[in-house]
Amino acid sequence: MHGILDIVLGIASAVAALGLVGLEVYFLVRKDYDPAKFILKILVSVTAVAAVVWFVRFESRHLSEGGLSFGNVATALLMTGSIVVCGLMLSIFWTRHISDFLISPLTSLLDGGNEPPERKPYYSIAMAKRNRGKPHEAVAEIRRQLENFPNDFEGVMLLARMQAEDLADLPGAENTLNHFCDSPAAPSRQVTAACTQLADWHLKLGDADAARAAPQKIIDRYPETELALQAEQRIAHLSEAEKMILAQHDRQSIEMKQGVHNIGLLDSTSFLKTPEVEPGKLAAAHVKHLEAHPHDSEVREKLALIYGYDFKRLDLATMELAQLINEPRHKPKQVAHWLNLLATLQVELGADTETVRATLGKIVESFPDLPVADLAQRRLARLENEFKGLQQSSSVKLGSYEQNIGLKIGGRPKPRG
Repeated sequence: MHGILDIVLGIASAVAALGLVGLEVYFLVRKDYDPAKFILKILVSVTAVAAVVWFVRFESRHLSEGGLSFGNVATALLMTGSIVVCGLMLSIFWTRHISDFLISPLTSLLDGGNEPPERKPYYSIAMAKRNRGKPHEAVAEIRRQLENFPNDFEGVMLLARMQAEDLADLPGAENTLNHFCDSPAAPSRQVTAACTQLADWHLKLGDADAARAAPQKIIDRYPETELALQAEQRIAHLSEAEKMILAQHDRQSIEMKQGVHNIGLLDSTSFLKTPEVEPGKLAAAHVKHLEAHPHDSEVREKLALIYGYDFKRLDLATMELAQLINEPRHKPKQVAHWLNLLATLQVELGADTETVRATLGKIVESFPDLPVADLAQRRLARLENEFKGLQQSSSVKLGSYEQNIGLKIGGRPKPRG
């Protein structure tokens, strides 16, 4: 029975020791200690413990039973000394690790623990070389960083920017960005930013076709998304941006017209004003533009205002604004803006109160947890005053401000006194 108990205790001690060693290995690996040195410590410790255990068991058999002879005392001292030496060696090897294992949960609350810092690229050396007028060396330094961090967006954009702006190598910059964007793991926002920057570079060089191709990649890769909608609107406005940039690069002399003589003696100077574009022609131009770019929200809003204020056609204005409101890819703030604009047109163009309330109520129903819903509630609360203010402003008669007209002689006020 006693032998069985010794075997059980030996097995339990071995399991406990292996468990402690396993935990220690886990934490040491997490802390990124030198693996070779750690394995050497384990081998030396296991060998020393095994040697001491064997020596103690071997010598204990030679002790005389019940005798206190010189040989027994010397053997006992030798066994004790071997245990002490082994313990000292183990303490030297493992005290720091054991104390870290036991105390680190408490100290980590104060100093953040022993977690190694996150590895990330550093581009300060590259920027310093760029500032010293050494773009080639700066590009080489960026490439060295990207070898270890190939998907770092900051480094990719910095490399492409130096290629395009410092080295005048736009094809190289395009290859850099395309390589990044073609990766399936590239985040959508970063792909959009890269394509937008590439379009700007092409546009500065006057290459409108290449400038349109860059945002088209966003549409093809993320169809029916908010990013695709923004890219479509950018393509719609590229023609205007192209004209502005080309005008900056190709400035032509402007012939100045001769000024008007004796302008102070003229009865009217209305002919000097720049003639405004007729609403009909402007609306036709907007309609033609929307046929080619149906998702241009800015132009569609302008067309709705022309229909409402210039032609008094609430039905046509409502139709244009409804296309903007019902587009699911628009942001809530934009949709709320167009609903408020539609409500304003309804108030000014004679719609009934219930129609306006229904329009503003859509903001509250669609975005109940956003600030735009609170603003819509406030406008609903003072909607009656808005209608009354409009009626009062329309009932004011022309000339009502001339209260003292009877006191005038020859168009001038009579002198008092």
